[in-house]
Amino acid sequence: MNTIVVGTQWGDEGKGKVIDILSEKADFIVRYQGGNNAGHTVVVDGKEYIFHLIPSGILHKGKVCCIGNGVVVDPQVLLQEIKGLEKAGIRIDGRLKISSLAHVILPYHKILDQLRETKRAHKIGTTGRGIGPSYADKTIRCGIRMADLLNRRVLREKLKDNLREKNEIFKKVYAHPGFDFSRIYEEYLDYGRALSRYISNCALLLNRAVALKKDILFEGAQGTFLDIDFGTYPFVTSSSATAGGACIGTGVSPVLMDKVIGVAKAYTTRVGEGPFPTEFLPPFAEMMRDRGNEFGATTGRPRRCGWFDSVMARYAVLINGIKELAIMKMDVLDGLKKIEICVAYKYKGKKFREFPDDWEVLTRAKPVYKSVPGWEKAPGRSQGFARLHPNAKSYLRRLEDLLGAKISMVSVGSSRAETIII
Repeated sequence: MNTIVVGTQWGDEGKGKVIDILSEKADFIVRYQGGNNAGHTVVVDGKEYIFHLIPSGILHKGKVCCIGNGVVVDPQVLLQEIKGLEKAGIRIDGRLKISSLAHVILPYHKILDQLRETKRAHKIGTTGRGIGPSYADKTIRCGIRMADLLNRRVLREKLKDNLREKNEIFKKVYAHPGFDFSRIYEEYLDYGRALSRYISNCALLLNRAVALKKDILFEGAQGTFLDIDFGTYPFVTSSSATAGGACIGTGVSPVLMDKVIGVAKAYTTRVGEGPFPTEFLPPFAEMMRDRGNEFGATTGRPRRCGWFDSVMARYAVLINGIKELAIMKMDVLDGLKKIEICVAYKYKGKKFREFPDDWEVLTRAKPVYKSVPGWEKAPGRSQGFARLHPNAKSYLRRLEDLLGAKISMVSVGSSRAETIII
């Protein structure tokens, strides 16, 4: 079974926990896009693990975890993540594979990311980790790939060529002194040596695994509405975060995919700038942020919070081909007397039941809500769907009806055990 797990909102939906649970029955877990601007948090036996590049399935013994060609890799961050896992007693030798075709984040990408933001009147809210500039170099065909770190001559020529152009831009546009070739060259050769035993042809590895009927889990970063094409552009990431990105970012054909599972919070959050029709007003927003511990795993930035938006989630179900849903953080809604679900947008007297492409509508529309009664925390809720409060069960069924997909998993706490499999 080849399964894609994709976020249906603006990222931070809880995909890391879903991947961790599903990894138990998978043979391979593959990250297919994004960079270390994403963070997946998993709690196992009371210990919290935060992953930025390595799939969270690495916590399960015997599983092979791949970083696909669609990912952009900061070698320094990756090595820190590897050391952190080894320090925690998690052996990864033979289990971590990095695509030789994955592009590399270099120092000039990170600096450019930060400098461009200072020049913009309308700021994107980038993490400043060089993700966008690295993908830009990939697209304009001057990127450096993981395989290049293993070949001194290729790295030398590519880096020299890049710095010849980029240093001129940094000096004349940004009044930045530019970058020293020798320092970057030696540093990245060292990274290549340190990572060489993990670098491989992942597309070949995965297609052979498919032929052997192995179970593969494909893990995306961010969410549908941060996708470079389908997200709330320009406040998006720089890669294909939708299910289609799994094929582009790994080299596994679409005809070999069996299922797409969508992940959504029981409410909605986003980090950074951009439209958010159902966003809470303060001080309710602050209360919900504290209850849900809504702070970015990567940056620590406070997340904006709002009611569940079925308009956007239904669109995510459509374009990803989602048949199953995992609803996360249901417990954060415990104790609320009334819960709102956005079922449409309203702008200039017109109702929008489908997600609009018009930027003006998206940024100025008001949500149309349907109210449902809240619930108190039910004892033994992690023991099964039947133990949930009747109003909580009704809420989940309402989401199924609105989204046109079945809910197969509900998270009622941060640990593995606090998960209901339906």
